[in-house]
Amino acid sequence: MPPPHPDAPEPGTRLGPHYHQCFGCGDEVEGGLRLHAEVGKDSTILAEFTVTEAHQGAPGLAHGGLLAVAFDEALGNTVGQMLREPAVTGRLETDFLRPVPVGSTLHIVGKLDGVAGRKVYASADGRLNDPDGPLALRARALFVLVDFSHFTTHGTADPRDVHPDINP
Repeated sequence: MPPPHPDAPEPGTRLGPHYHQCFGCGDEVEGGLRLHAEVGKDSTILAEFTVTEAHQGAPGLAHGGLLAVAFDEALGNTVGQMLREPAVTGRLETDFLRPVPVGSTLHIVGKLDGVAGRKVYASADGRLNDPDGPLALRARALFVLVDFSHFTTHGTADPRDVHPDINP
Protein backbone atom coordinates (compact mmCIF):
# COMPACT_ATOMS: atom_id res chain seq x y z
CA MET A 1 0.00 0.00 0.00
CA PRO A 2 1.44 3.42 -0.87
CA PRO A 3 2.16 5.70 2.06
CA PRO A 4 -0.22 8.61 2.64
CA HIS A 5 0.82 12.12 1.66
CA PRO A 6 2.47 13.98 4.57
CA ASP A 7 -0.49 16.39 4.59
CA ALA A 8 -3.13 13.63 4.63
CA PRO A 9 -5.65 14.11 7.45
CA GLU A 10 -5.10 12.26 10.72
CA PRO A 11 -7.18 9.21 11.73
CA GLY A 12 -10.51 10.28 13.19
CA THR A 13 -10.77 13.37 10.98
CA ARG A 14 -14.32 13.82 9.69
CA LEU A 15 -14.36 14.68 5.98
CA GLY A 16 -16.77 17.16 4.47
CA PRO A 17 -18.13 16.98 0.94
CA HIS A 18 -15.61 17.51 -1.84
CA TYR A 19 -18.34 19.45 -3.66
CA HIS A 20 -21.68 20.48 -2.12
CA GLN A 21 -23.64 19.52 -5.27
CA CYS A 22 -22.09 16.02 -5.47
CA PHE A 23 -24.78 13.33 -5.58
CA GLY A 24 -22.61 11.00 -3.49
CA CYS A 25 -21.40 13.21 -0.64
CA GLY A 26 -22.96 16.62 -1.18
CA ASP A 27 -25.19 18.15 1.44
CA GLU A 28 -27.28 20.18 -1.02
CA VAL A 29 -28.66 17.38 -3.22
CA GLU A 30 -32.19 16.24 -2.48
CA GLY A 31 -32.29 12.43 -2.65
CA GLY A 32 -28.49 12.20 -2.75
CA LEU A 33 -26.56 9.65 -0.73
CA ARG A 34 -25.08 12.21 1.68
CA LEU A 35 -22.29 9.75 2.32
CA HIS A 36 -20.33 10.58 5.48
CA ALA A 37 -16.64 9.74 5.70
CA GLU A 38 -13.76 9.94 8.11
CA VAL A 39 -10.15 8.89 8.09
CA GLY A 40 -9.56 5.47 9.65
CA LYS A 41 -6.40 3.86 10.91
CA ASP A 42 -3.85 2.42 8.49
CA SER A 43 -4.61 5.06 5.82
CA THR A 44 -8.18 3.90 5.23
CA ILE A 45 -11.34 5.90 4.70
CA LEU A 46 -14.44 4.85 6.64
CA ALA A 47 -17.67 5.87 4.92
CA GLU A 48 -21.32 5.18 5.53
CA PHE A 49 -24.74 6.01 4.24
CA THR A 50 -28.25 4.95 5.11
CA VAL A 51 -30.43 3.57 2.33
CA THR A 52 -33.71 5.49 2.07
CA GLU A 53 -36.85 4.84 0.06
CA ALA A 54 -35.49 7.29 -2.55
CA HIS A 55 -32.59 4.85 -3.15
CA GLN A 56 -34.75 1.83 -4.09
CA GLY A 57 -34.37 -0.28 -7.20
CA ALA A 58 -36.51 -3.31 -6.45
CA PRO A 59 -39.18 -2.73 -3.79
CA GLY A 60 -37.49 -2.47 -0.40
CA LEU A 61 -33.95 -2.88 -1.76
CA ALA A 62 -31.20 -0.45 -2.68
CA HIS A 63 -30.62 0.17 -6.38
CA GLY A 64 -27.37 -1.44 -7.51
CA GLY A 65 -26.31 1.68 -9.39
CA LEU A 66 -26.69 3.77 -6.24
CA LEU A 67 -24.56 1.28 -4.33
CA ALA A 68 -21.91 1.65 -7.03
CA VAL A 69 -22.12 5.45 -6.55
CA ALA A 70 -21.45 4.97 -2.84
CA PHE A 71 -18.34 2.93 -3.59
CA ASP A 72 -17.16 5.39 -6.24
CA GLU A 73 -17.52 8.19 -3.69
CA ALA A 74 -15.78 6.31 -0.87
CA LEU A 75 -12.92 5.20 -3.12
CA GLY A 76 -12.56 8.67 -4.64
CA ASN A 77 -12.34 10.06 -1.11
CA THR A 78 -9.69 7.47 -0.30
CA VAL A 79 -7.54 8.48 -3.26
CA GLY A 80 -8.03 12.24 -2.86
CA GLN A 81 -7.52 12.37 0.89
CA MET A 82 -4.61 9.94 1.18
CA LEU A 83 -2.68 11.24 -1.85
CA ARG A 84 -3.88 14.88 -1.62
CA GLU A 85 -4.34 15.04 -5.39
CA PRO A 86 -7.52 15.20 -7.47
CA ALA A 87 -8.41 12.08 -9.41
CA VAL A 88 -11.22 10.78 -11.59
CA THR A 89 -12.64 7.29 -11.88
CA GLY A 90 -11.22 5.28 -14.77
CA ARG A 91 -12.85 1.93 -13.93
CA LEU A 92 -15.04 0.65 -11.12
CA GLU A 93 -15.87 -3.02 -10.55
CA THR A 94 -18.51 -3.82 -7.95
CA ASP A 95 -19.36 -7.28 -6.64
CA PHE A 96 -22.85 -7.50 -5.15
CA LEU A 97 -22.73 -10.25 -2.52
CA ARG A 98 -26.06 -9.78 -0.72
CA PRO A 99 -29.12 -7.50 -0.92
CA VAL A 100 -29.03 -4.14 0.84
CA PRO A 101 -32.49 -3.37 2.26
CA VAL A 102 -34.03 0.09 2.63
CA GLY A 103 -33.34 1.36 6.14
CA SER A 104 -29.98 -0.38 6.42
CA THR A 105 -26.70 1.47 6.79
CA LEU A 106 -23.82 0.49 4.55
CA HIS A 107 -20.36 0.77 6.18
CA ILE A 108 -17.57 1.06 3.60
CA VAL A 109 -13.83 0.80 4.24
CA GLY A 110 -11.67 2.05 1.36
CA LYS A 111 -7.92 1.61 0.98
CA LEU A 112 -5.19 2.38 -1.51
CA ASP A 113 -3.69 -0.67 -3.20
CA GLY A 114 -1.03 0.88 -5.41
CA VAL A 115 0.14 3.76 -7.56
CA ALA A 116 1.75 3.50 -11.01
CA GLY A 117 2.42 6.91 -12.54
CA ARG A 118 -0.96 8.64 -12.82
CA LYS A 119 -2.88 5.40 -12.16
CA VAL A 120 -4.10 4.75 -8.64
CA TYR A 121 -5.61 1.43 -7.58
CA ALA A 122 -8.01 1.23 -4.65
CA SER A 123 -10.46 -1.26 -3.15
CA ALA A 124 -13.25 -1.32 -0.58
CA ASP A 125 -15.58 -3.61 1.34
CA GLY A 126 -19.12 -2.72 2.38
CA ARG A 127 -20.83 -4.25 5.39
CA LEU A 128 -24.44 -4.08 6.52
CA ASN A 129 -25.56 -2.14 9.61
CA ASP A 130 -22.26 -2.40 11.50
CA PRO A 131 -18.57 -2.07 10.64
CA ASP A 132 -18.29 -5.79 11.49
CA GLY A 133 -21.63 -6.75 9.92
CA PRO A 134 -22.12 -9.15 7.03
CA LEU A 135 -20.16 -8.39 3.87
CA ALA A 136 -22.60 -7.08 1.26
CA LEU A 137 -20.41 -5.55 -1.45
CA ARG A 138 -16.82 -5.42 -2.59
CA ALA A 139 -15.31 -3.03 -5.14
CA ARG A 140 -12.06 -2.39 -6.95
CA ALA A 141 -11.25 0.76 -8.87
CA LEU A 142 -8.72 2.46 -11.06
CA PHE A 143 -8.46 6.23 -10.65
CA VAL A 144 -6.44 8.61 -12.80
CA LEU A 145 -4.71 11.59 -11.21
CA VAL A 146 -5.67 14.83 -12.98
CA ASP A 147 -4.90 18.52 -12.80
CA PHE A 148 -7.60 20.86 -11.48
CA SER A 149 -8.01 22.17 -15.04
CA HIS A 150 -9.77 18.88 -15.83
CA PHE A 151 -12.82 20.12 -13.93
CA THR A 152 -12.91 23.57 -15.52
CA THR A 153 -12.15 22.35 -19.05
CA HIS A 154 -14.71 19.52 -19.08
CA GLY A 155 -17.22 20.82 -16.52
CA THR A 156 -18.51 24.13 -15.28
CA ALA A 157 -16.94 24.16 -11.85
CA ASP A 158 -15.02 27.00 -10.34
CA PRO A 159 -11.79 25.27 -9.28
CA ARG A 160 -12.27 26.62 -5.75
CA ASP A 161 -15.47 24.52 -5.48
CA VAL A 162 -13.86 21.18 -6.36
CA HIS A 163 -11.85 19.44 -3.66
CA PRO A 164 -11.55 22.66 -1.61
CA ASP A 165 -9.48 20.88 1.01
CA ILE A 166 -6.81 19.73 -1.48
CA ASN A 167 -7.04 22.53 -4.06
CA PRO A 168 -3.72 24.39 -4.15
